[in-house]
Amino acid sequence: MSTEVRQLEPQALWNKFADLNAVPRPSKKEARVIAFMKNFGENLGLETLVDEVGNVIIKKPASSGMENRTTIVMQSHLDMVHQKNNDTNFDFDTQGIEMYVDGDWVRAKGTTLGADNGLGVATIMAILESDTIQHPAIEALFTIDEETGMTGAMGLKGGLLSGGILLNLDTEEDDEIGVGCAGGVDVTATRNYNLEETPEFKIGYEITVKGLQGGHSGMQIHEGLGNANKIMNRVLFDGFENFGLRISEINGGSLRNAIPRESHAIVAIDAIHEGAFIMEMALITNTIQKELKTMEPDLVIEVVKCETPEHIMDLGVQEGLTRAIYAAVNGVYRMSADIPGLVETSNNIARIIVKDGDIHIGCLTRSSVESSKNDLANTLRATFELTGCEVEVSGDYPGWTPNMDSAILKVMDKIYENLNGEKAHVAACHAGLECGILGQNYPNMDMISFGPTIKGAHSPDERAQISSVQKYWKFVLEILKEIPVR
Repeated sequence: MSTEVRQLEPQALWNKFADLNAVPRPSKKEARVIAFMKNFGENLGLETLVDEVGNVIIKKPASSGMENRTTIVMQSHLDMVHQKNNDTNFDFDTQGIEMYVDGDWVRAKGTTLGADNGLGVATIMAILESDTIQHPAIEALFTIDEETGMTGAMGLKGGLLSGGILLNLDTEEDDEIGVGCAGGVDVTATRNYNLEETPEFKIGYEITVKGLQGGHSGMQIHEGLGNANKIMNRVLFDGFENFGLRISEINGGSLRNAIPRESHAIVAIDAIHEGAFIMEMALITNTIQKELKTMEPDLVIEVVKCETPEHIMDLGVQEGLTRAIYAAVNGVYRMSADIPGLVETSNNIARIIVKDGDIHIGCLTRSSVESSKNDLANTLRATFELTGCEVEVSGDYPGWTPNMDSAILKVMDKIYENLNGEKAHVAACHAGLECGILGQNYPNMDMISFGPTIKGAHSPDERAQISSVQKYWKFVLEILKEIPVR
């Protein structure tokens, strides 16, 4: 399937993308892709180093006649979000991504594609390898672990880079030039609970929420997509209120930056209420499906009889848990008062695990305003602490404040209009980009973010638009020619 992708234009970029996608590269398990990138740089005879946290830096001198231009840093992250459909048999730790062409799109077979941020990485690789592309001196920065903590960007020390301009290739709309982004923080609630033996008069049911689109918890948080964890809690709450449903296990969501697509629960109900319970579950399923039919037409809520679980949650803890999840903010918390249409602050209830006496609830809170981010984190902390949870606020990373006077922004804005006959959309985004973090150790670096159109990032529906990649590639080549003189 990659053979078909390799024939696409520009071949230099798509071939590097195919090479990269053959290397497993889950976040926090990047040893293979680090070695791959190190070998790539060294085989080109370019100065290549791996810093102490695993970021790879490859330096290439300027093309002839471009020596007086400002040195640029071209930056993308090596890791990718790993999500797959429930019926897809795939091991991200050992297998390369299986790609195919679908009209004007490149997709993966039942998994995330890795276009986020593999197309950025492939772009830089193609430029480093070329002996015909005009460019100033380049410092290629390939960071690790962007998707699960941005520890690569956080660990990059000052003094390793000398570039005055940073081109971050991690934006997902080809008509957009990014000048700012949200910061984020993890809010994690945990507690223990007592296991109770399930009474003999109870029977077991497995409830499954599936068929949701999922997606990027920053870029798509405002779209009204269903969150499997919130939907499951609504079903469980209804079952408890009407029939005394008792929870044995919950396993919902996966990654902190992905809107949850699936959730599974094992519950117990009184056998005498079985018929009424099935009817009530059908009613609430129909209600939720009607509410979400526009955005989530494939939503399925299954209620299937199973073996009666041996243990159920302590009743008091269950009541507190379901109420806390109901009360916890999910989705948009506040829109920006300064930038029309921009989500300022949001939260994603990303992961819920209830099993064997332990509760784990993981959230990712984002905001472009530091005080608002802290306010929402405290709101969540208070919500979960009221039900007896211990709450850890960790992994805090800063946003990127827009600089509308940026010199490289003015250059790129003009180039885009000349190439496309219309103005680019200059905007901040609600995703977390590494620019804000990198700017802490490189405060004088002029930063910008752009990229080709990628849809469905962080979900198995991720796809990259072929015509957009061609448009973006032309844009990149023109930018390299027009980098200002030092």
